[in-house]
Amino acid sequence: MATIKRTATAVWNGNFKSGDGRINTISGVLQETPYSFTTRFEGSPGTNPEELLAASHAACYSMAFALTLSNKGYQPTNIHTRAVCTLEPQAGGGFKITKIRLETQGQIRDVDADNFQQMAREAEAVCVISNALRQGVEIELDASLA
Repeated sequence: MATIKRTATAVWNGNFKSGDGRINTISGVLQETPYSFTTRFEGSPGTNPEELLAASHAACYSMAFALTLSNKGYQPTNIHTRAVCTLEPQAGGGFKITKIRLETQGQIRDVDADNFQQMAREAEAVCVISNALRQGVEIELDASLA
């Protein structure tokens, strides 16, 4: 398989607190999607980098889990993953993403709970986004059978 490159752009206008920006992806999934200080830190409508990272991680992990299950001979009916990205203020100023918690629930026939947990951990170990973050971000996994 050839190397894959994905592209997104972000444009910011103005200063940190009162400025705003727009995010676009080549695929068109995000088109002029707004983000700002208030969407990031105060919950106003729009997106923010941490939400986008959480979405990427949830999607990547779900796919990695499906692959792991398939490679072991199981056919998942459904894998639902929620990712919670934690952004914390730092003592010296600024912020840091300190943790992402993956909460996944799977519907898989003919799998026992122990085997399910083992495969959930294996999937996290091969998840591309987990591996990109692993050196600087704590990753928690909570997996349950539906």
